[in-house]
Amino acid sequence: MDIQNLSTEELQVLEQELAQEYQSFQEQDLKLDLTRGKPSSEQLSLSDELDGILNGNYKNEEGTDTRNYGGIDGIAEMKRLGASILGVAESEILVGGNSSLTLMYQSVLHAYLFGFNGPNSAWNKEDKVKFACPVPGYDRHFSICEAFGIEMVTVPMTENGPDIEALTELVTNDPSVKGIWCVPKFSNPTGIIYSDETVNAIAGLAKIAGPNFKVFWDNAYAVHELVPNTKALANILACAKEQGTEDSILQFTSTSKITHAGSGVAFLGASEKTLASFRSSLGVATIGPDKVNQLRHALLLPNMDALATHMRKHADILKPRFDIVLSTLKEAFEGSTLGSWESPLGGYFVSFDTLPGLAKTVVGMAAQAGVKLTPAGATFPYGKDPEDKNIRIAPSVPNLEEIEQAMKIFVNCVKLASVRQALAG
Repeated sequence: MDIQNLSTEELQVLEQELAQEYQSFQEQDLKLDLTRGKPSSEQLSLSDELDGILNGNYKNEEGTDTRNYGGIDGIAEMKRLGASILGVAESEILVGGNSSLTLMYQSVLHAYLFGFNGPNSAWNKEDKVKFACPVPGYDRHFSICEAFGIEMVTVPMTENGPDIEALTELVTNDPSVKGIWCVPKFSNPTGIIYSDETVNAIAGLAKIAGPNFKVFWDNAYAVHELVPNTKALANILACAKEQGTEDSILQFTSTSKITHAGSGVAFLGASEKTLASFRSSLGVATIGPDKVNQLRHALLLPNMDALATHMRKHADILKPRFDIVLSTLKEAFEGSTLGSWESPLGGYFVSFDTLPGLAKTVVGMAAQAGVKLTPAGATFPYGKDPEDKNIRIAPSVPNLEEIEQAMKIFVNCVKLASVRQALAG
């Protein structure tokens, strides 16, 4: 449907039809949730073998009793898996608790209070600290910056990742930019994979910005394909080593959307120098992570082949959900100006753009009809989408019938809001 060429009378008739349909949705008293990219119960059940998998044997391959204190780097078995996922050496990986977000927060904390290159490099000694934030992006990254008073500067996303020309200009002209947030594979929320050229350019930013610049490489969806054999992501640490900037790279991932989300295992990949600096403050905060849980995961996922088999089971559950979202959007909006979207091959989200000025209206209307969506603006720093058009759809939790119903309501809200905007002139 396109409304550009409709007369006022035709728009009024269409508005009445859509409004009646909207009212019928409201009368159903639905409670559907497309807000956050959490694994469904069906996905979580794929890893229930974790319960009892140790069978009373708490020693790892090195003979360490994992029930005890110590081992701040994590156990060897999980270092091996994390290194394989991120494409780094085992000496370049640290295994933490259940949350990569915690490791990201701790890394910013370390850079801010202590500095990765000694006390004089601490960001709190700067007059101002800014981060480059590709948008649309991940709201929890933005929350970390807000917590530290770090000013966020947006960089537009393209089909290949952040706009490198704009990013390079920003870093060149503003020495207060000390970091960048990246979700490089199946980006949150657009689902794109950074091109090799983009990865290489980001890896070299510290040559311009200086040694205190850090790339926060949140590779949360590194193995989360919906279809097999998607484009491989270039290895950013390898690219950085070629340019002499390896100490600027901090890579993160976790098993949170692979096994049990609340009791997964997180990884930090970085140069040996960077990890040594990070350990200096981490060792004050903790005596070591949950090694028992790490051992459970090592037995469930002993190698990359086992991980790949496990992730295909996730894809079998997730793909039909994404298919419903994408086919509904295509049927409703293909060839029209009312909306545009990405068709991701992995990850947990579909990014949809309404006409400018309508995202908040659509999200509010959907809520009144029983469909909860991520707040409009959440994919931008400070919750402010300057064009008020981006909406993140997360279809992993509802069942197929619920997603079909939610998408019917979503389409109705987009159309009705667009027609009313056109009528308002």
